[in-house]
Amino acid sequence: MHLNCHSHYSFKYGTLSVEALVAEAIKHKLDALALTDINSTSGVFPFIREAQKNGIHPVIGIDFRNGVKQQYIGLAQNQEGFYELNLHLSHHLVHKQPFPDRSPAMNHSFIIYPFSEVHFSLRENEYIGLHPSQLKRLPYSPWAKQKDRLVLLQPATFAGKTDFNAHRLLRCMDSNTLLSKLPLSEQGAPSDRFYGYTDMVARSEGHSYLIYNTQKLLEQCQFSFYFQAVKNRRDILGSDWEDFDYLRQETFKGALLRYGSLDETKEKRILKELEMIQQKGFVSYFLINYDIVNYARKKNFFYVGRGSGANSIVAYSLCITDVDPIELDLYFERFINLYRENPPDFDLDFSWKDRDEMTGYIFKKYNRPESEHVCLLATFNTFQYNSVLRELGKVFGLPKSEIESLIYHGDKLGSSNYRPDQYGKLIYRYSQVIRDMPSHLSIHAGGVLIAHKPIHYYTATELPPKGFPISHFDMHVAEDIGLHKFDILSQRGLGHIKSTLEIIHQNQGKEVDIRQIATFKKDPKIKQHLREGRTVGAFYVESPAMRMLLAKMKADEYLELVAASSIIRPGVARSGMMREYILRHVNPARREMAHPVLRDIMPETYGIMVYQEDVIKVAHYFAGLSLSEADVLRRGMSGKSRSKDEFQRVKDSFFANCREKGRDPKVTGEVWHQIESFAGYSFAKGHSASFAVESYQSLYLKAHYPLEFMVGVINNFGGFYHTEFYIHELRMNGADIQAPHINESENFSCIRGKTVYLGFVHMKFLQKESVVKILQERQQGGLYTSLADFVSRVDISLEQLLILVRIGCFRFTGKSKQETLWEAHFILHRKKTPAGGSQRLFAQAGFRELQPPVLEAADIRQEIIDQLEILEFPLDSPFLLVKEQQVSGIATREMAQFLGKRVQLVGYLVTVKYTRTVKGEVMNFGTFIDREGHWIDTVHFPPVVKKTPFKGRGIYLIKGKVTEEFGFYSLEVSSCERMAYWNADD
Repeated sequence: MHLNCHSHYSFKYGTLSVEALVAEAIKHKLDALALTDINSTSGVFPFIREAQKNGIHPVIGIDFRNGVKQQYIGLAQNQEGFYELNLHLSHHLVHKQPFPDRSPAMNHSFIIYPFSEVHFSLRENEYIGLHPSQLKRLPYSPWAKQKDRLVLLQPATFAGKTDFNAHRLLRCMDSNTLLSKLPLSEQGAPSDRFYGYTDMVARSEGHSYLIYNTQKLLEQCQFSFYFQAVKNRRDILGSDWEDFDYLRQETFKGALLRYGSLDETKEKRILKELEMIQQKGFVSYFLINYDIVNYARKKNFFYVGRGSGANSIVAYSLCITDVDPIELDLYFERFINLYRENPPDFDLDFSWKDRDEMTGYIFKKYNRPESEHVCLLATFNTFQYNSVLRELGKVFGLPKSEIESLIYHGDKLGSSNYRPDQYGKLIYRYSQVIRDMPSHLSIHAGGVLIAHKPIHYYTATELPPKGFPISHFDMHVAEDIGLHKFDILSQRGLGHIKSTLEIIHQNQGKEVDIRQIATFKKDPKIKQHLREGRTVGAFYVESPAMRMLLAKMKADEYLELVAASSIIRPGVARSGMMREYILRHVNPARREMAHPVLRDIMPETYGIMVYQEDVIKVAHYFAGLSLSEADVLRRGMSGKSRSKDEFQRVKDSFFANCREKGRDPKVTGEVWHQIESFAGYSFAKGHSASFAVESYQSLYLKAHYPLEFMVGVINNFGGFYHTEFYIHELRMNGADIQAPHINESENFSCIRGKTVYLGFVHMKFLQKESVVKILQERQQGGLYTSLADFVSRVDISLEQLLILVRIGCFRFTGKSKQETLWEAHFILHRKKTPAGGSQRLFAQAGFRELQPPVLEAADIRQEIIDQLEILEFPLDSPFLLVKEQQVSGIATREMAQFLGKRVQLVGYLVTVKYTRTVKGEVMNFGTFIDREGHWIDTVHFPPVVKKTPFKGRGIYLIKGKVTEEFGFYSLEVSSCERMAYWNADD
């Protein structure tokens, strides 16, 4: 009966979830329902699922509006009708065009126009919708003579008063206006709600034809959809047979290149995988990924293939991944098995500089001139707690201080004496209603959809600033309807590698082959870096926690690095298994503590679950679950299960099977605790192995070309640490670090021999336009010979010139900074009052050398202050800024001599990790640099955090006890006070 229903996918208008919408239909005993979200198709497939599950006939359409003004409603008669509606909506969203008063002609959709006094001719599939409140006007309208073209148009947007109030608040947010100033024209009516059949008949008394016409319209809309079928692009070469034959040929060709020759084990594995890939309908999925990486290799783009796809020898042979599943005994069934419904998963990482070109290639290759088949995958930005409170505070006109107070006390309600006023109570109440509603569409991190049929058979698209169209649904819906995404991701680590190779060629004239992974695994320099945790700058292994783990494990083998990549994850650490793994790794005798069955299942990790595959293995071999049940368990733990009931059933089976097998209940409970603690955070082994491959590539460059590598890291602005500490690493490796130089520096940092000139890009207040002028003029007119020469050639403001002078860009002149500053003021003042052409004034050969007055001597501390202000980090030692220079402390290298003793250290703060104890108290892990430049790791337990918390960047006097675990030294802090800096005014 309702032709115009809105869910919360009518962003900032609707308030009901799809489930709530269907529940309302059931409550009012409706047997058919039309979802027509405003300029959105996001809820279509979840709605179809929910409606069919509850015995309601789903009708889908779109409410086409300009702002909140309804132009017309489109209802799809079938799939072709949905395609028509999506095309129409997408065209207007992509081109940012308003919808016209009349719909274009459509062959498979019904169009319903809102009732108006203006009469026009209707096409065969077009109708006029009458709201019950408009019936009294009908007798005086020319539409009264066309009763067969009139339908009942009762919008259904709210379930009650609370929803209507929430709707008004959402409209205020969308309009950026106060609730008291929200116009009636910008909101729905309180009567826009569900009515039962009897109510609708009563409200349409004397106009029963409206009910008949409306029911007839709904019955004619039959959108049948087969969810299980794969919708991805297929028939890459023209037919399924040709595709499979090509995949087979390319796989064996690539395998021979990878392995040299194939033994029986490898050949059987390839044939088994190919058979499974064909059975599950994933041939084209592999071929498209193969095409993508081939294009990347042709363009010399670096990439890493990871995800569960690394478990596949076919993927390894096609160079989609660089992980050998035979070497690592990777579990192919984790990737694809007959029981697994979800699609395969390749994550292709590219440099952040190359990703857009790769995406553009996919759109160009797989779209067709007459129809679009490719779009980016969307995700939904939802209203979160703090943002809802902040937005509602604005709607009610509260000052910022009151809004922040509401946020601060929000999670303490009931446990404190805080009592909100009437507005505060309303805000808290409606924040709970609005929280987690979708706010707007955003772009998924890297998902690309390539459909066999035109993409608009499944979704409308719109164009965000990124420049590529995005879908109206997220990855969960895409997976549910059989559209398997391609993950084209970007990361800075690959940018580091690519830049480093270019810098090595520029600085040393060498070409480095970065794909010699087998050689890198045996490289003694890399092994030393791993054992000692000297991994700053290297992808995935540079964080303080990872450096500490590697040092404790004394890890220097590939498989140890693979394991480290996974046990560092929160789940393994939380279950206590990270520490237990290290204990068993360094002490072989302790491995005997493992349960015999677990030790047999996971000998490589000493009977400890480290990878996602281990959940499947343990569930299968320890608890006797089938492979399909085991995968349900793994997916449920990682939040990917569609059914909580199904997960609970598998959990019950786990414990029941263990009882039948006679497992010790205590051991069963411990095994379940392991699974429960880490399954949601753990990596697939292939995923960890893929990360480890890239880590080895980074470590090779760091070990053999440390200066070029660090410049590459700096120029890609990526990594765990601030740029300052990568510059520090350069210095510790023997580089001569130079501040930006007007004749030597480029926009990005550059290296010549062992001298590194920082780029102009690091100068916080230097405008891009100024940099462009400086570099262009230098390239055209040669090096600058003096400050006067520079000013005569580059049009620059005094403010911008002083930034260059203060950082020392003109130090080649031999003049002090004070003299150069005086000269800059003098010249720019003269330049403002030209006499006969200022550009020639300073270029004349006989220009008299300026004689500055006697100026104050330079102070190194003032130099550092300037560096901090302009670069945001010091180039000279920050320890020179400490007011109390006589305060002493031990050096990091001396910590072993003071094991178990209380000491004090003076350290420059690098980074702080905040975490919470089991009791919910805050504790910290700190990383510092001592006066000699070596790293210090500290532990700050809750009492210390409360007594002497961190107070931002700076130099700290740290007191505490030296501790050691597995040969790794750290300081258990008792106090941590930031030291006072020198002040020029003192």
